[in-house]
Amino acid sequence: ATHGPAAMPRTTELSVVVPTYDEVDNIRPLTERLFAATKKAELTADLLIMDDESKGTPQTEKIVAELQNEGYPVKIHVRRKGEGRGLSSAVLLGFEKAKYSTVMCMDADLQHEPESVPAVADPVLNGDGDFSVGSRNVDGGEVAGWTLTRKIISKGATLLALPLTTCTDPMSGFFCIGKKTLEVGHAKCNPVGFKIGLELMVRCRCKKVVDVPITFRDRVAGESKLSMKQNVLYLQQLVALYLDMYLVPIVLLVLLVLYILYYIAKEVLGLL
Repeated sequence: ATHGPAAMPRTTELSVVVPTYDEVDNIRPLTERLFAATKKAELTADLLIMDDESKGTPQTEKIVAELQNEGYPVKIHVRRKGEGRGLSSAVLLGFEKAKYSTVMCMDADLQHEPESVPAVADPVLNGDGDFSVGSRNVDGGEVAGWTLTRKIISKGATLLALPLTTCTDPMSGFFCIGKKTLEVGHAKCNPVGFKIGLELMVRCRCKKVVDVPITFRDRVAGESKLSMKQNVLYLQQLVALYLDMYLVPIVLLVLLVLYILYYIAKEVLGLL
């Protein structure tokens, strides 16, 4: 089956891009679990670590070199300070550098279970979707260990994005897309903040988004990079995406309101 201009025939090749910043303790278990899962699913996969330079970078490079010597198809690209920073821009650069035509993004902190990679990638690999998302908000999906406050914040952020996509979990950073689909909106992407999945869904005009249930785990090691600044950037991102998707209706609505105000002023109040 095909859905939209960017749909592709079945493929078993997948490039996994993982943005990192001081995630030393998670690199080895992520790699080992990822390739165990892709081997079991009979996928040909590689892993690209997109590392923004930190105090952990030398050790991360050392671990990747060890994994390469053990036969794992893993590479690392380190962005030195001054070459660019931030999760979203790292993901986009990683997609550009990726070997295969189907690319996936996932977190390094093991909150996204590597064992779920084949299932999340499957709709795009099969050509059944333009975009697939590991979702916490569909039957079979769940969140492990979150506080009530964090759940409420996440739900509110999701509701704000509802008019932009059919996805049940647009906040998810665990997603898969084909490079042909990516080409549709890559040039328009604003790589700021953490929600690059939502950015791509909207900018690339993904018509068929498939939600795949996952369990979102607690962070295994390291520290969360989420901050109040990221929340502000998300609100700014939403404004830009609404304008991108609904600019014409917004302009027409403004013109209609202005006309109504003009009519009231002229006919009712007799001011004009």
